[in-house]
Amino acid sequence: MTTAGVTLSAFGDEIAEPLEDQLKLLQELKVFGLECRTAWGVNVLKLTDEQARRARQLCDDAGVPVRCLGSPIGKSPLADPIERELANLDRLIEIGSILGTRNIRIFSFYPPDTSTNAHYDQHVSEVIDRLGALTEKAASAGFYLLHENEKDIVGDTPERCHALVTGVNSPHLRLIWDPANFVQVGVADQVDRYWDLLGSLVGYVHIKDARLADGRVTAAGEGDGQVPQLLARLKAAGYNGVLALEPHLKVAAHSTGFSGADGMTYAVQALRKVMADAGLPEAS
Repeated sequence: MTTAGVTLSAFGDEIAEPLEDQLKLLQELKVFGLECRTAWGVNVLKLTDEQARRARQLCDDAGVPVRCLGSPIGKSPLADPIERELANLDRLIEIGSILGTRNIRIFSFYPPDTSTNAHYDQHVSEVIDRLGALTEKAASAGFYLLHENEKDIVGDTPERCHALVTGVNSPHLRLIWDPANFVQVGVADQVDRYWDLLGSLVGYVHIKDARLADGRVTAAGEGDGQVPQLLARLKAAGYNGVLALEPHLKVAAHSTGFSGADGMTYAVQALRKVMADAGLPEAS
């Protein structure tokens, strides 16, 4: 019998470099989902077919399926030719097909000047065009693109996230709500202020928290990302999707993060406590 609820997943490379070690801890933690960003130190985009097939077999054996590809698409300059990212997406569709997922995490490009985001609105139209081309390609292959809000990219604030996804207007482009990333661009009371705007567009949730005072990343419920309120809203909305742990408790770098086995263990425990308080069950 299946009980409705959310599925926990985690960025395995936050645990260790070898995929085998990633899966071992996730099994121990009873987290039955992998966000595949790197395996054996190789970015998911650069995996060979042979490496992808090996990863799929290890995941199948462990009972920890890949839920989403943690791709770097859109974490590139807006000035770069879009053809590069379209070619990258072609390759990720091949890799996703091997790994058994149709979800691909993406970003919305770096403007020429990232010293402030005060001028980012002027780039929204161009990014909609770019995301539209990527989404059209993904949709034709039956894949889904999940846009992560992140500092320094055009889709960093709730308002611009809304503008981008509604501008593309496709069920194959959804939002990832990442509480810590909103905090790091200065968004206070994010759930209270923006759930009504974004909730219907959310297709995935990343779990990390952060403090407004200094941007420091914390475990769920220990920062200003309103994670308890977010989980309560997800429950009320009947969300049966993924909560993907991306704790960044030891390293929060430009294109990756690291928590170690102990950090991931703590992050999972913290999330499950907030889930219990919110009455949000895990799928079984």
